[in-house]
Amino acid sequence: MTLIQLFLQELEREALTTRKMLSRVPDDKYDWRPHPKSMNIRSLATHIAELPTWITMTLTTDELDFAASPYRPAEINDTAELMAHFETSLADGRTQLVAENEPLLDKPWTLRNGDTIYSVSPKMDVIRMALSQIIHHRAQLGVYLRLLDVPIPGSYGPSADDQSFS
Repeated sequence: MTLIQLFLQELEREALTTRKMLSRVPDDKYDWRPHPKSMNIRSLATHIAELPTWITMTLTTDELDFAASPYRPAEINDTAELMAHFETSLADGRTQLVAENEPLLDKPWTLRNGDTIYSVSPKMDVIRMALSQIIHHRAQLGVYLRLLDVPIPGSYGPSADDQSFS
C-alpha cells in the first residue's frame, strides 16, 4: 500500500467520526466558549471542517505564508452549514490523494509568516499533521460539547454516552 492510499484510508475513517462529532454542535451555541482564552465553537468547528483542505494545499503548493495569505475562515452559523462545509472540504482533500501525487510526498513544504519560518517539512509530514489536527481538535470539540451536556459520540469505541457502554 502506498502512502497516498494510507492517507486516503485514514481520511475516510476519520471523516466518519468527524461527521458524528460536528453534527452534535447545537445551533444556538456557536458563540459559546468554555474560557476567555478558548476559541468559540464556531471557530473550532469551522477549523475542523476545513482541515481536509490542507491536503490539497500541501500537495499543490510549496508553502503557506500567513503574511501573504491570512487565514479567513468561512462564516458558519449553523450545523447544516457546518456539515455542508465539511463535506466540501473533504471532497477537496480527496482530489489530491491520487497515485500521481505519490512522488510529491518527499518534497519540502514551508509554513511561514513573512520572513519567520515556522517549519519546513516533507509534504507527507504536513499531511500527517493535518490528519492529526482533525483528531486533536475533534477531541477538543468533545470537551466543549461535554461541558454543554451534549452527548458525545464514540470515536474509536463507545463513549460514556453510548447505550452499549453504560
